Amino acid sequence: MTRETMEIIGIIAGCCTTASFVPQVLHTWRTKSVEDISLRMYLLLCTGVTLWLVYGLLVDSLSVVLANSVTLVLAASVLVMKLRFRNPKE
Repeated sequence: MTRETMEIIGIIAGCCTTASFVPQVLHTWRTKSVEDISLRMYLLLCTGVTLWLVYGLLVDSLSVVLANSVTLVLAASVLVMKLRFRNPKE
């Protein structure tokens, strides 16, 4: 299998997994409801995705860089909304 074929598979996989965050971002933005969103989970997710992005840059993998760049923006959006819309009692 060529490197180009592997990158295409990676890009398709990245599109699928990254797209899964879009409904959560839209739902959270529309409802402003963040009660059921785990702050720790999104902190850990953003940290992991950032490390994947760095890894993708180090190994020069376009599919890893693209997927994790977009995923980081989406996951960080939910994280910011969690902090912004949370109940003052938290």
